[in-house]
Amino acid sequence: MMFVAENIRLRALEPEDLDWLYRIENDEHVWKWGNSNVPYSRYALKKYIAESCHDIYADGQMRLAVVSREGVVMGCVDLVNFSPRHLRAEVGILIFPEYQGKGYGAESLRMLVAYAREHLYLHLLYAVVSERNMRARHAFEKAGFVLSGVLPDWLREGNNEYVPACLYCCRW
Repeated sequence: MMFVAENIRLRALEPEDLDWLYRIENDEHVWKWGNSNVPYSRYALKKYIAESCHDIYADGQMRLAVVSREGVVMGCVDLVNFSPRHLRAEVGILIFPEYQGKGYGAESLRMLVAYAREHLYLHLLYAVVSERNMRARHAFEKAGFVLSGVLPDWLREGNNEYVPACLYCCRW
């Protein structure tokens, strides 16, 4: 099965994921790595889980939980900014700190790439990663993504500090 590896599996979001989803979506420390800086209510996230079709063509995005063999949620992977015309999507990943540095991120990305290629029929996945986020950069490179460019002053960190972002691409 595409969503099962030796130590992890990927699965669609379930109602019981509300607590950890609420925690990460409202964690200001995580915001610096992504594009959001707005807190989400429990109600909005509960509605998102309930109303998602789990179909990137219907929803325009997809989030999967990264789960251990024992059923513990260790993070999530996302496909966002989906373009049906160009058959590409942006990838996001969040592995909880206690599970980082153990290869779960790269394995999750490899599984996501296989699914995108073989079942979603996408042509290209890309990620925009802070130049400073070495763990994420390493995970993308280990999963077969290639550094395709550097975007100067792309991400704002702190009050008025801008840092470059690395553009990673994976195509087949």
